[in-house]
Amino acid sequence: MSEDVLRLGPHTFRSRLFVGTGKYRDVAETRQALEASGAEVITVALRRVDLNERGAGSLMELVTSGRWQILPNTAGCYTADDAVRTLRLARELGLGELVKLEVIGDPRTLYPDNEQTLAATHVLVKEGFTVLPYCIDDPIVCRKLEEAGASAVMPLAAPIGSGLGIRNPYNLRIILEHAKVPVIVDAGVGTASDAAVAMELGCHGVLMNTAIAQAKEPLLMAEAMREAVSAGRKAFLAGRMPRRLYANASSPELGLLE
Repeated sequence: MSEDVLRLGPHTFRSRLFVGTGKYRDVAETRQALEASGAEVITVALRRVDLNERGAGSLMELVTSGRWQILPNTAGCYTADDAVRTLRLARELGLGELVKLEVIGDPRTLYPDNEQTLAATHVLVKEGFTVLPYCIDDPIVCRKLEEAGASAVMPLAAPIGSGLGIRNPYNLRIILEHAKVPVIVDAGVGTASDAAVAMELGCHGVLMNTAIAQAKEPLLMAEAMREAVSAGRKAFLAGRMPRRLYANASSPELGLLE
């Protein structure tokens, strides 16, 4: 397990849990939850924070402390142009080239606009960004994003913030079968068992925010998610036993005492 690392472009991480920084009660709780999660990568919604406010006690002061790898995201962008412009600004402000691309197509479901996401991926990859695009759990879309140069694909498990868990494990299995880049479940995880299922399927990581931030006890849930992702990864690497319709005795039947 010491050699089991996640590679995203030129970056290498040991934690496979990615955590958002929104929806907490205050910056102090955000810090505690991030620490409890063990995450190395944290996301920041560029359109929802003041990037220039880096004074003591601010969110930007926390996330730019150097403790975590920042993953700027384009939540709230509805066109490829807006997303590209936002990430260019983030890079100019020193937030780096590792980015989460999110182009929303519908304000109610927050489903991604596949066409605009693909267009933005092409532009950003050419400009040297390490692009992690949020997308629908569609194997064809994931294949096209990979072909466009995405360093990972991030299919949703369910709508953002819904907590519905893995709604289509079969699509995820198809995506995993064909993808040559990491597959990171993004959105829809509600509790620790959802994260474990994603990892047991073979996903390379899980990104979440609401599941931790809006739990009754966010710090405890952050710990639970950390353990669930780790356990799910180990179970996947170990290889589960085959499913059987009928019982199979745990003890050998040869040499039974009369």
